[in-house]
Amino acid sequence: MLGQGEVTDDAALKSMGDAALGIITAFHYDPTHDSAMNKKFVADYNEAYGRNPDFLLDRGWDGMNAIYAALKKTNGNADAEALIGAVKGMAWESPRGPISIDPETRDIIQTVYIRRVEKVGGKVVNVEFDKIENVKDPVKAAMKK
Repeated sequence: MLGQGEVTDDAALKSMGDAALGIITAFHYDPTHDSAMNKKFVADYNEAYGRNPDFLLDRGWDGMNAIYAALKKTNGNADAEALIGAVKGMAWESPRGPISIDPETRDIIQTVYIRRVEKVGGKVVNVEFDKIENVKDPVKAAMKK
């Protein structure tokens, strides 16, 4: 089975158990992503809330990081145009990996990870086995042609 990432998020995997083994999904984030930043993000979140962060929380982290960096770049000028200008083309390391903001469309450019559900250490989890880097919004890319 091939699906989008929400199909095998932590909550879904807990309810599916071994029935999920072998499912392949494509997604931008999973708490099992192997990076130092994500390991700290997951550990800190677990310490605070007793569970793994989900795919909505990494987006929140990125949004707050973008706002903080934009305000720093504008010396605190919170004018909408100044902030939008500051974010265009910005790039940073996220718990999900490297991301940036397309200066033309203001959309995120990110890595999409290809994962397979496997049993690791007795637990059913997503295991990344490939990736597609620098993914832009395919609809907007097609419209530019």
